[in-house]
Amino acid sequence: MRIGFDAKRAAQNRTGLGNYSRFVLRILQQQFPEDEQYLYLPNPRKTQFLPLFPKASSKSVFPKGFWTRLRSFWRVWGISGYIRRDKIDLFHGLSNELPLNIVSARCPSVVTIHDLIFLHCPEYYHWIDRKIYDLKFRLACKHADRVIAVSEYTKREIMRYYGTAEEKIDVVYQGCDPAFSAPIAQEKLEEVRNRYSLPRRFVLYVGSIEERKNLMLVAKAIKKGEKGEDFKVVAVGKRTKYADDIVAYLEKNGIRDRFLFFHNVPFADLPSFYRLATAFVYPSRIEGFGIPLLEAISSRLPAIGCTGSCLEEAGGPGSIYVDPNDAEAMAEALHKVMGDADLRQQMIKAGLDHAKLFTDINLAIQLHNVYEKIKTEQK
Repeated sequence: MRIGFDAKRAAQNRTGLGNYSRFVLRILQQQFPEDEQYLYLPNPRKTQFLPLFPKASSKSVFPKGFWTRLRSFWRVWGISGYIRRDKIDLFHGLSNELPLNIVSARCPSVVTIHDLIFLHCPEYYHWIDRKIYDLKFRLACKHADRVIAVSEYTKREIMRYYGTAEEKIDVVYQGCDPAFSAPIAQEKLEEVRNRYSLPRRFVLYVGSIEERKNLMLVAKAIKKGEKGEDFKVVAVGKRTKYADDIVAYLEKNGIRDRFLFFHNVPFADLPSFYRLATAFVYPSRIEGFGIPLLEAISSRLPAIGCTGSCLEEAGGPGSIYVDPNDAEAMAEALHKVMGDADLRQQMIKAGLDHAKLFTDINLAIQLHNVYEKIKTEQK
């Protein structure tokens, strides 16, 4: 099968949609090497992340002629002509959108929708961004032959906001990088611990430090927790003004020493952070899936998340979930997990069992089954 991909995010984005795009391209190349991948990329000078996955069966396609002066417009209008020229059997929009004129490509298409948080929680987005996202996502769901949702929660959101028929939507989860489940040498772990001066017992948080991620809940839980508790919180992620609010709260309550913040941790060190931690916490109010929870359980780390969206799907039944507004419940969960070694071992075992659902081969087969389903429906 000759499959076309909107690969801008795979080439340019370090996290989020870029990680998902590279994940899909990698597992499909590994499990279905007979397929040809055509990667549609708007700018040949912005492909820095393409070397992160194998390219044995891929072909990069860039705009030419007139379109080189209008690269952004090429991605939403010009790609369709190139798809038709390249005789693509199926086009996959990996990051919530399809070319606006995809119908003119005369090619079956599928789009992955990651979340509709901008509709569910508009307060986190600028109004113009919401309008643009809504237009692109809505048209993609309308024009695609099938829609892939990254969780059951996202599937329900697509049906709720766009009225997309349930039978048109397939849920295919995202996996995480194999580095999180791979063994790590003790020498590497100690080198990372010493370089970052990490404590012996800590709860890890990984994710952007922004309001929606709700790290303040953990700060409030630490304040409510027992004074004698000996663990710290290590937060790894992009810093925003919200991080300053958390620091101000910690200082006001005399617990600033309980939190360590790291904002530019390279990916090569991140799996070691997970392995060195005692537990993981992800208090986000709303997600499309919640990859950090999957990274945690894959790293043999007991995890605590929050209710209200999809985190139970990522962390599985062995993790603990609390209301995103309940600092008392979070304090109790942290105290329980950090103070009970037997419980941690039970959670680790349940987490590893749940993580088996997200192996590369399982998810690659599920994705390819969606492609095959579209081919069958076109006959």
